[in-house]
Amino acid sequence: MTGRRTSTALLRDRRALAGGLLLAAVAATALIGPLVLGSPAIEMREVVARRFLVPLARTADGAFHLIGTDRFGRDLLARLLLGARVSLAVGLLAALASLGIGVVLGAVAGYAGGWSDRAIVAVTDAALAIPRVPFLLLLVVLFQPGLGITVVALGLTGWMTVTRLVRAEVRSVRVRPFVEAARALGVRPARVLVRHILPHALTPALVAAALGVGNAIMLEAGLSFLGLGVQPPTPSWGNMIAAGRDALVIAPWVALAPALAVAVTVTAFNLLADALESAIAGEGSA
Repeated sequence: MTGRRTSTALLRDRRALAGGLLLAAVAATALIGPLVLGSPAIEMREVVARRFLVPLARTADGAFHLIGTDRFGRDLLARLLLGARVSLAVGLLAALASLGIGVVLGAVAGYAGGWSDRAIVAVTDAALAIPRVPFLLLLVVLFQPGLGITVVALGLTGWMTVTRLVRAEVRSVRVRPFVEAARALGVRPARVLVRHILPHALTPALVAAALGVGNAIMLEAGLSFLGLGVQPPTPSWGNMIAAGRDALVIAPWVALAPALAVAVTVTAFNLLADALESAIAGEGSA
């Protein structure tokens, strides 16, 4: 019943509707767009004739460029949609990695208590004391920059908030009567944790994960902008912004298009997270 009430509240929330529609549009265009356009996003042809074409331009051979071309004459829309695949994949995978690590550590700390709890809390507090951005820069500098190390670095630096949320919820749920009844019936501790406690303790972690996706996309864009994330010629929104920074005066659309895509996508995830948080708060007060 509680899950049904949460779903109903989300369907009635305009923020969830707006965020869901925006994300659906971004995901659909990222998946289908490159197939429809049929234009290789990393192919360079007739660089001098095609470079920095303005939006809505059409070349002599009839090729139409909705949002123009970059300095190498590559179609910006095709690169933007391929970059959406990369940036969304990085954000989702990094958020899932952080969610997995945080749920495991938080569940163990909250349910086991004792020295396990103290050790995990100490490690979490120590990790939170380390500035994330400098630590990310250190990780990607020590290893070869690329898609894999970017996902790993973001996942390894985003689990702490999830751990604290899950730990607090598990400590609250483990003393409820239905958990005590399961223990009295002889149910094994691991089964009690997985079947009876975690389903009631995951909702705050899901809110943090939704926010984490947007945050990971922003951080990936920042790392790629600095040349430490996804490496060209693979397009990502971050390295597309970096490629257009030197042409802001003569061709501002090269950097503005991916920057706008980042802003829209992060806003959509934040709207969904706010709506989910409100739905959970309403469920708790009901």
